Amino acid sequence: MSTITAAEVNKLRTATGAGMMDCKKALVEAEGDFDKAIEILRKKGQKVAANRSDRESTEGAAIAVVNDAKTEGVAITLNCETDFVGKNEGFVKLANDLAALALNFDNKEAFLAADFNGMTVAETLIEQTGVIGEKIEIGSFEKLSGAFVGSYIHAGNKIATLVSLSAAAAGTDEAARNVAMQVAAMNPIALDETGVDAEVIEKEIEIAKDQLRQEGKPEAMLDNIAKGKLQRFFKDNTLVNQDYIKDGSMSVSAYVKSVDGGLTVTGFKRVALG
Repeated sequence: MSTITAAEVNKLRTATGAGMMDCKKALVEAEGDFDKAIEILRKKGQKVAANRSDRESTEGAAIAVVNDAKTEGVAITLNCETDFVGKNEGFVKLANDLAALALNFDNKEAFLAADFNGMTVAETLIEQTGVIGEKIEIGSFEKLSGAFVGSYIHAGNKIATLVSLSAAAAGTDEAARNVAMQVAAMNPIALDETGVDAEVIEKEIEIAKDQLRQEGKPEAMLDNIAKGKLQRFFKDNTLVNQDYIKDGSMSVSAYVKSVDGGLTVTGFKRVALG
């Protein structure tokens, strides 16, 4: 059996991220063949991934990144099983590196098939499952384009958001971040009332009518009162109509117009763990 040097072990560790002992064992099994040792570690990852496929992966890191032109952004979650792993510096770095790569793709499937340091992203996740010993996967993948795109990552990497504005102007960088923070905090269901699903609207109207009947309101009055309650629902749950969290005297729409009179919010994306 060939002697495995510390330099060879370190080289394999650098290439794969696997632990020192795992790398040494793989090199011994491969009789010093570097490529074969990598394959052994990958197969270990596949085995661990198969064994943990039914585990819940609700922890991890939510990351949002924007391109240099600030016209496109992507938000992803790299999921794992425990908060301990999710907070690990190496895990968070991997999440950021993957998010930077994800900027180049329009959907999760193309991203998972993309090359990442000589392996596909999907293969990397399997390898990391073997390295870490937990189920590792890409949970959410959201892409957003616009005239100006900003991002926000909530403390602890639990929530990541993107917001697009109608133009790039003085102050839009801060405005986009502030509105992205609003999305993280208030979790709107749509940009405005036109984006709310018809089934959701019907359900809210029926809920309002049931409440009014229980209050003894006449049947003839229910439609008009329910419409008023629906408007309140839109105000609470659609982004541009929500009260701005940093100044409750104005809506989000009014806030962005205070930055620039012609500015509007054109879209948003939100990803979260759990």
